[in-house]
Amino acid sequence: MSASDSLATNPSLARRERQREETRALILEAARELFVEKGVAATTMRAIAARIAYTPTAIYHHFRDKEALLDELCTNDFLALAGAFSRIGRIEDPIERIRRIGIAYVDFALDNKSQYQFLFMTSSSHSHANGMTGVEKHNPEQDAYAFLRASVEEALKRGLFRREFQDADQLAQILWGGLHGIVALHIIKEQDDWIQWAEPRATARLAVDVLLRGTRRAEPA
Repeated sequence: MSASDSLATNPSLARRERQREETRALILEAARELFVEKGVAATTMRAIAARIAYTPTAIYHHFRDKEALLDELCTNDFLALAGAFSRIGRIEDPIERIRRIGIAYVDFALDNKSQYQFLFMTSSSHSHANGMTGVEKHNPEQDAYAFLRASVEEALKRGLFRREFQDADQLAQILWGGLHGIVALHIIKEQDDWIQWAEPRATARLAVDVLLRGTRRAEPA
């Protein structure tokens, strides 16, 4: 009998499994918040346990150490972003696909601020990402940057960008960096009333169009 069959025929076992998954999710969310607030190096398993009023022993029942917790958190969050991109589907026009990737990126960031901050506004998440066991680097279905880069490379091969743009990584990073700046400013400064901040989604959508107009090759008159 498979594990899924056992859960289906044993309500008590199914309930315990559900509680286990809920506890793991709670631990991961607390860890993410602390990693963003204090940094990965300064965050201990004891501090994570205290954040959710658990004993350290209870945390270690789910994760053998902080590295294991960090690995699962990175994997989950990177796959969540890749999933947001994959829902775009296979849009034939690579320029339109890139535009939709930009919109999906901003929506993901603003709908999941703690995940975004952990992924792209803390240094340790990306330094740890190289050792992740659950995400295949350069696989566009799992690696969000690979998805963007592949679309940029396709557009370059079709001659859709201006001649001075030949490097797929450089151009992908120009496009990514422009949107990251808007999102990061909003997340860090949204409570700062010194500046009257424009609505971030609308601003980012305009930025996508500006970036693409500035880099795209002019069509023949």
